[in-house]
Amino acid sequence: MFEGKNLSLKKLDNGIAELCFDAPGSVNKLDVATMLEIKQVVDLLADDSSVAGLLISSAKSVFIVGADIAEFTGLFSGPKEVLADAAANVHAIFNRLEDLPFPKVVAINGFALGGGFELALTAEYRVCADVAAVGFPEVKLGIIPGYGGTVRAPRLMGCDNAVEWICSGKHVKPAEALSLGAVDTVVPLDQVRPVALGMLASAIAGDLDYNERREEKKKPILLNDMERLMAFVSAGGFIAAQAGRNYPAPMSGLKSIEKNVTMTREEAGKVEIEHFVDLAFTDVAHSLIGLFLNEHVVSKKAKTLAASVDKVKEAAVLGAGIMGGGIAYQSASKGVPILMKDIAQQGLDAGMAEAGSLYGKLVGRGKISATQMAEGLNHIRPTLTYSGIENAEVVVEAVVENPKVKKIVLAECEALMDKDAILCSNTSTIQISDLAEALERPENFCGMHFFNPVHKMPLVEVIRGKKSSDAAVAKVMSYAVSLGKTPVLVNDCAGFLVNRVLFPYLGSANRLIKEGVAFPKMDKVMERWGWPMGPAYLQDVVGLDTCEHASKVMAGAFPDRMEASFKSAAEVLFENDRLGQKNGLGFYKYEPDRKGRIQKVADESVAAIFEGHVDAASEMDDETIIDRLMIPMALEMVRCLDEGIVATPAEADMAMIMGVGFPPFRGGIFRYLDTVGIQAFCDKAEQYSDLGPEYALLDSLVAMAKEGRTFY
Repeated sequence: MFEGKNLSLKKLDNGIAELCFDAPGSVNKLDVATMLEIKQVVDLLADDSSVAGLLISSAKSVFIVGADIAEFTGLFSGPKEVLADAAANVHAIFNRLEDLPFPKVVAINGFALGGGFELALTAEYRVCADVAAVGFPEVKLGIIPGYGGTVRAPRLMGCDNAVEWICSGKHVKPAEALSLGAVDTVVPLDQVRPVALGMLASAIAGDLDYNERREEKKKPILLNDMERLMAFVSAGGFIAAQAGRNYPAPMSGLKSIEKNVTMTREEAGKVEIEHFVDLAFTDVAHSLIGLFLNEHVVSKKAKTLAASVDKVKEAAVLGAGIMGGGIAYQSASKGVPILMKDIAQQGLDAGMAEAGSLYGKLVGRGKISATQMAEGLNHIRPTLTYSGIENAEVVVEAVVENPKVKKIVLAECEALMDKDAILCSNTSTIQISDLAEALERPENFCGMHFFNPVHKMPLVEVIRGKKSSDAAVAKVMSYAVSLGKTPVLVNDCAGFLVNRVLFPYLGSANRLIKEGVAFPKMDKVMERWGWPMGPAYLQDVVGLDTCEHASKVMAGAFPDRMEASFKSAAEVLFENDRLGQKNGLGFYKYEPDRKGRIQKVADESVAAIFEGHVDAASEMDDETIIDRLMIPMALEMVRCLDEGIVATPAEADMAMIMGVGFPPFRGGIFRYLDTVGIQAFCDKAEQYSDLGPEYALLDSLVAMAKEGRTFY
C-alpha cells in the first residue's frame, strides 16, 4: 500500500493492515521525514474502507526511541510560531490516526520512548515485550511531551501515575506499565507479534470494545477535590523539591496535565503545545539538548577509536587500596579479569574489601546474586608479586601521587610486561611525558585518569603524552569503553583538562575566604547557581591533603595565575590535620545521622583556626561571588581549547559535567559562555582585570566577541 524510506504499509490477511517502522540506521525516530510519511499513511487508511484493523510494528530491535533531537536545535531557535505550528501538525496527524474507524494494536518490541510512546498511545491496545521499556524522558532535555503525552497518559493510567512518569522522565519496565494500564499485556519477545495480531482479530470480531477505549482518551476527566489534591497539590510540592529551581520542565508538565485533564482532547492538546513551546525556548532546554548531542558526539568518537583495536581481555592495576580496588571492581564487573598488585598485604586487603563492598551493595539491592558476586570477585587476582603481569594487555598504575615513586614502579613493571602491552598512569596531575622518561617504550604509555569513586564517576581522561602512539591511545580508549566509562582524549599538561580547569575555581574560592567571605555563604551561592556542592565542601570531599598536593603541582606549572601569594584556607586546615571527609574534619565536620549516613555540619572551631589568615568579614554580593569564581575557570578552559589540550567544546563540556559535576542545565563551560554572550563575558572579566592574570582576557575571546562568533 505504501513504501517510504522510514516505514511501510502493507495488507495482511482478514482486512488487517500493518504499519511497520524501519528507518535507515539502527533505530526508528520521529523526524520530520517520518512524520510526513505517517501523514501519507493516515491519508491512505482513511480512504480505504477495506481495512478492518491496523497493526503498528517495528522491524528494528526497538520500537521508536522518540523524536530526532538533532532537529530540535533548528526548531528551538525560533520563531516560536514555527515550533507551535510543527507541534500542532503532529497533534493533528496523531489525532487522525487515533480516529481511524477501526481498531489499532501496537506491538512494542523494544524501547518506546518520548514521541515513540506518544504514538503508541494513539492506538487502542498495546502489546509489550518483557524486555522492552516505555516512558517519557523529555524532562531530561528540559521540555515535556509535545505530541499528546500529557493528554493521553492521564486518561489511560490516571493523573497521579501520568504525573509521576512525565515529571520524572524515568524509563518504565513492562510490569509497571501493565499494572497501571499503560500497556495491555506483556509477553516474551517472540510472542509480541502473534499476540498483537490475535488481539487485533478479537477487536475486529467485536470481542473487545475498542470504540470505548478510544473515547476514553478524548473526553475530559472528572476529578473530585480529593482526587485533585492527591494528583496535583501534593505531587507539586514533591516535584518542586526534587527538580529544584533550575529545572522548570517537571513543574510545567504537572501544570499542563492539571489544566488539560478537564478539557476535550483538542483543547487539551493546545495547552500541552503552549507549555512545550515555552520550555523549548529556555536556556535550560538549549543546554540540556546540547548536552544530549554532545554526549553522542563524544561517545561516537570514543567508540570509533575503541573499535580500531581488539578488546582488552585481561588487565592489571598497580596499587590497591580504595582507588585500585575501585578500578579492579569496575574491570571485573564488566567481565575483564584483572590482576591487582600491591607491595603490602594491607593494601591488597583494602582493595579486595572495596571491591567486596561494592559487589555486596549490588547483592543487597537484588541487582546480582551471591553467586554472581563470587564470580566477580574471582575475576580479581590480588598479588604481592608481578607474577602474571605478562598476560595483561593494559596495566594501570595507581600508586601514590609521587613522580619518583611512580617512575620506579612504571619502569619496574615495564621490564616484566609483554612488549606490546600498554602501560598507563592514573595520575591526576603529573605530566605523562615526564613519567614517560623512565620508560624504554614510551610509545606504549599514556594516561588513564579515573575519577573517584570509580564505580560512580562516568568520566575517564585518556592523556596522550608527547611519545604516546595512536595504538596505545586506542587500546586505552577501548578498555575505558569496555568498563562502561566515557573516555575523553586530551593532550598532556599539568592537571590535564579537568583538574587544570578546576584549580583556578578552587584557588579563587580560597582567595575569597582570605578576603573575608564566609565559606558557608560562598558554598550556598554556588549550590544555588547549580553546582552539586560549593567549593569549600568540594575540597573536603576531594580531601584537603589531595588538594594541597595538587595545588602545588598546578602552581609549579602555571605560577602566574595559580600560585597563591598567601597561605590558603585549605592549606591552613591541612596543617591542622583536617583532611576533609576522610577524617571527619575539614571546612565542616562530618558526622553520621540517625540512619548512619555521613552528613556535613557546621564547625564553629574553624573560625579560630583561620584567625590571622583571613581578612575582616566581607559582605560580598552573590553575583560578584559567582563572577570571581567562574571567570578564572572559564578563561582557563578557553586556554585549554586554544592550546589544543582538548579538541572540541563538546568534549570539554562533557568532561567537566561528568568529571566534577558542572551544572548540567548550563550545558558546560562553553555552552555557558555562549548563553551569557561572549561580549558580555568579556565585559565582566574586564571589571576584575586588576585582580591578576587569572582574570586577564584572552585574544581569542576578544576576537570572537568582535566577530560575533560562538563556540556552538
